[in-house]
Amino acid sequence: MNGDRRPLLYVLLGSALLVTLVLHIVFVPRYLPGDVLLTVLTLGAGWITYTLVFYALGRAGAEHDREEFPSMRFADIGIALLLVSLLIMLAFDAIGIPLEGIVGIYALPAIGVYAGLALLGWSIGRRTEAINEIAG
Repeated sequence: MNGDRRPLLYVLLGSALLVTLVLHIVFVPRYLPGDVLLTVLTLGAGWITYTLVFYALGRAGAEHDREEFPSMRFADIGIALLLVSLLIMLAFDAIGIPLEGIVGIYALPAIGVYAGLALLGWSIGRRTEAINEIAG
């Protein structure tokens, strides 16, 4: 990456991290028990900014050989982990396990969602940095 664009990458990293923390700490607990629509919208925005954090980390820490293109295998694993975790949460809801009553049972799929988003963002960041170095 050019030396003049690297500070912008750190601004993206810091601002996405700050927005992620604010959304997850302030707004999700406010909407979670009662308002399903605002909870879903807030979580969706938080997941996008969380993925941007790992995208910026993937770009900032991208070290690769110019001859070899980074694999997208981790992105595939991240998408699979994200989808399977969401399906498990939907299955818990369909069975009738309430989120408010038993939070612990939802913890493992929630960790899977965030791990999947992290893998996806990091992998796309690495690939983007490799494309920029090859093209530029």
